[in-house]
Amino acid sequence: MKPMSKLMTATAAIAITAAGAASAKELKYAHFQAADLSSPKHAAALAFEACVEGKTSGSIDVQIFPASQLGGGSEIMEGLQLGTVQMAAIHDGPISAVYKPFSVLAMPYLFDDQAMAWSVMDGEFGDALADDMLAKTGIRNFGVADNGVRNFTNNVKPVAEPADMEGLKMRVMTAPVWITLVESLGASATPVPWPELPGALQQGVVDGQENGVTNIVNASLYQHQKYVSLDGHVFSWHAYLMSDMFYASLTGDEQAAVSQCVEISKTIHRGMTAAQDANATAILSDLGMEVVPVSPEQKAMFRAAAQPAVREYIVGEIGEDWPNRLDAAVEAYKAQ
Repeated sequence: MKPMSKLMTATAAIAITAAGAASAKELKYAHFQAADLSSPKHAAALAFEACVEGKTSGSIDVQIFPASQLGGGSEIMEGLQLGTVQMAAIHDGPISAVYKPFSVLAMPYLFDDQAMAWSVMDGEFGDALADDMLAKTGIRNFGVADNGVRNFTNNVKPVAEPADMEGLKMRVMTAPVWITLVESLGASATPVPWPELPGALQQGVVDGQENGVTNIVNASLYQHQKYVSLDGHVFSWHAYLMSDMFYASLTGDEQAAVSQCVEISKTIHRGMTAAQDANATAILSDLGMEVVPVSPEQKAMFRAAAQPAVREYIVGEIGEDWPNRLDAAVEAYKAQ
């Protein structure tokens, strides 16, 4: 038999490559931050894409859809359940609307710092919450990264203690627990989907909102807000979620690659967001916002006003079990 010519060899290689690409499993990955390397979610998503495609030799084709291109939180959660969206890094509000126990993480003024929050969510409590979510929704939670420590911003007046919240119209995520939090502090709450928030602030539909530094910067909310109060009321989360139908379609090696690459992505995501939170005063001041410090005594006032009302609401929605588990996990960390 005559040896193949160089042209025939190249043609065959191209055909094999094309066939492999055609048979690759498509993984649509949705998130809502801008397609910019300064955005923690996008930087983490790009790392995930490179990692997964490298570890699987291209058998999984990761396609990233940033900036809410595939819809808002509700649409993405529905897509994960239906399998039309394979993966997403999505914030806690829309998750709680589909899986109510996740709302326990909206308990205000609970964690002292990132080390405590990560330890709790990476431990038995976080694992149990993920297992229950999978069983009840068909959505697999690989773990969480920071959505930033949430702070109040507004365009009316400085807010340093709960009494200052009186009369403010505040945007909240589309989950009732956030309404309870804001109203317990004396402000009125208006649910607004994330993609509509900049417009709502610009048009004066709401006076303010609450988010971490990463989102205030990424969505240019500082352009429409004068004051930011560093009260740190909630450690907010982005969960790395995957349709379990898609996960089940993967080989064992592909599943292992996904898990390993999520861990890398979470590390990048957490580090970038935590750095922004630690430098909140400098970052937001440089962008023209007036930063209002909140003393430990003032923070205690916020905690006393908000925590009982929010806990009562959460218990009414999901019962005592998950709040008690979370309290136990926090106490166990403090006892170390």
